[in-house]
Amino acid sequence: MDFTTPEEHLALREAVRNICSEFGQDYYVERAEKREPTEEVWEALGTYGFIGINIPEEYGGGGAGMEELALVCEESAAAGTPLLLTLVSSAISGEVLSAYGTEEQKQRWLPPMAAGTDKVVFAITEPDAGSNSHKISTTARRDGDDWVLTGTKHFISGTDVAGALLVVTRTGVDEATGKAQLSLFLVDTDAVGLEKTPLPISIGLPEWQYILHFDNVRVPASALVGSEGDGLKQVFHGLNPERITGAAICVGIGRFALDKASRYGNERNVWGQPIGAHQGVAHPLAAAKVEIELAALMTQKAASLHSAGQPAGEASNMAKYAAAEAALHAIDATIQMHGGNGLATEFGLMPYWGLARLLRIAPINREMILNYVAQHSLGLPRSY
Repeated sequence: MDFTTPEEHLALREAVRNICSEFGQDYYVERAEKREPTEEVWEALGTYGFIGINIPEEYGGGGAGMEELALVCEESAAAGTPLLLTLVSSAISGEVLSAYGTEEQKQRWLPPMAAGTDKVVFAITEPDAGSNSHKISTTARRDGDDWVLTGTKHFISGTDVAGALLVVTRTGVDEATGKAQLSLFLVDTDAVGLEKTPLPISIGLPEWQYILHFDNVRVPASALVGSEGDGLKQVFHGLNPERITGAAICVGIGRFALDKASRYGNERNVWGQPIGAHQGVAHPLAAAKVEIELAALMTQKAASLHSAGQPAGEASNMAKYAAAEAALHAIDATIQMHGGNGLATEFGLMPYWGLARLLRIAPINREMILNYVAQHSLGLPRSY
């Protein structure tokens, strides 16, 4: 096992950091406060081939793997410009379409996704299904040569800046198990019958969440991704990358927070010495540093397993759990050491706390990860 960092990864980190540092914290906080998308960062990374670094070269991507995409996510966040939509467009949709899309679908969507000029976001969550994908009620039924979609999705990120949705639907029931048969469809965000309603949330983020109503949305047969009824397998091919990139963003947020904290701890002096000299300030930051480093290692392991085509579910879940916890500890300790300044817009810490807190819940909450580990890693009886 070699823990040395390849030269190409060091160069990738430096390149992403240089691009994102041109925008930085002030840019991100302003966009978060105004609820405006950070499209300039996305497009800049796309111009240099980093947004689609995991997309095959023949479709305009970098031809690299999940390790490289995770590095892009981590470094952009560490530079103060975390990009939430990398989880859904670059990771889920990029991986699913690369693996299961038809040639026509790949030619249409992968090149603009790789270039950073368009996005395909993911629509699975429903108000009555939550983490139970077998309860999905959004249906797709055949009507001649077309499919007709009906149902509702909640908390769908980035619908306002995406050209298409990758929609998870129910297309039947497995007679042997009674569980839903799922199928995936590409649906244009301007499709007739699709109603998009912003879902306000209290934390300030650049990315909007949406409620989507599919009122007999008609799509051609060519919109089906992969095989009918194989959607669950396709979904899980995308969910591990989502968890890996979510973990990477959390690692980046933790690094960003600890960098701010270290500088403040050396500069702020109220008792005759820098406040970072006090153990009550230093120890929470040191503990958070340990947690971030551990989370980064698990994220690297999960990304490596996925890229190698090995089972990555356990490592991806553990990485997501560890990184979200570590990021929250890091940003919370940073806010605490700033005192009242930690809540001041001028210091710009709260949007990062909000994103870290969101990533503790989504794309899968910590409790469901613990259920997974208890059942699959420890062999304990299923609890749900």
